[in-house]
Amino acid sequence: MEQATVFLLVLTLALGAHGLSPKKCSLMGEWINDLGSTMKILAVNGNGDFSGTYLTAVTATTNEIKESPLQGSLQRKNQKGQPTFGFTVNWTFSDSVTVFTGQCFVDKNGKEVLKTMWLLRSHMDSIENDWKATRVGINIFTRVPS
Repeated sequence: MEQATVFLLVLTLALGAHGLSPKKCSLMGEWINDLGSTMKILAVNGNGDFSGTYLTAVTATTNEIKESPLQGSLQRKNQKGQPTFGFTVNWTFSDSVTVFTGQCFVDKNGKEVLKTMWLLRSHMDSIENDWKATRVGINIFTRVPS
């Protein structure tokens, strides 16, 4: 009888924990990455499209850094709360474009984290210099506290 009681208690706890919905990760809001760059993502529409702004903290150009527009898309089919996404930043202060792809995670402490990988394409004057036109990297973004 005691074993049955323990089994029922464990089963009840397991079923109850399964019923708890984990926190969903939302892209909307203000984010900062590991290099100090910030981005603001506005509302995501029903198709998963979104826009916002990006202010980089690092650049290879000597031009004055300015806030740049971003356009993106969120994978809406995944309803598990940790969606994949991609966005493009069209830099207003240089002739480069960067594309980001990543996933929005909720860590074990309930903190939202964006894990991203990017490709930056710079303009080249000739095809012979094409080899140095694309850079690749990763960034981790965390939500800026409100």
